[in-house]
Amino acid sequence: MKGLFEYGDPGASAVLVQPVDDHDLSFLDDEIRTIQSLTDVPFRLAALKVKDWNRELSPWKAPPVFGKDGFGDGAKATLDEILKTVRDQTKTFYIGGYSLAGLFALWAAYQTDAFEGVAAASPSMWFPGFTEYMEGCEIKCRTVYLSLGDKEAKTRNPVMATVGACIQKAHSILTQRGVDCILEWNEGNHFKDADVRTAKAFAWLLNRRKT
Repeated sequence: MKGLFEYGDPGASAVLVQPVDDHDLSFLDDEIRTIQSLTDVPFRLAALKVKDWNRELSPWKAPPVFGKDGFGDGAKATLDEILKTVRDQTKTFYIGGYSLAGLFALWAAYQTDAFEGVAAASPSMWFPGFTEYMEGCEIKCRTVYLSLGDKEAKTRNPVMATVGACIQKAHSILTQRGVDCILEWNEGNHFKDADVRTAKAFAWLLNRRKT
């Protein structure tokens, strides 16, 4: 991990934590504006730059699903670094992200109660063994936003094609255990409107804060 980029209201009591790569950083200004258009809750967003996406955000090792790069088990080290930044007890922290960062955010909420909610936008729910992990563990936050594009499961990749069934299973697991959870379907494939989808996820959590 390297670099912490802060956006929004520095004095806000609601803090959004998002692992990002260079691509995400290029769209963060747009994401911030979209969140602000969807909620009137003041917030600060702390974007933490990830160097090695597949290694630093994966909860455990897994073989390659696309291309030649497999997945590491660096999520614990990444979370340990994030937890150093969320110690202010006067703040309410939310964690979220897009794709593998969304899966990481969901996994993080099983490790710690530091986060009030999770914004998992188009998370990589196809990740081997993850829904089984959810069945065997208890999440430590109260609210979870899940979303997926309606064309994301329409792929020839047999592992990634399970993403629709996996996210529906995840939603069922969470709601059955009393978590305030929504599953929202967006138009398009995995690469459409990542900034907007992430913004909608965080805004939903902030608006739940008002209720």
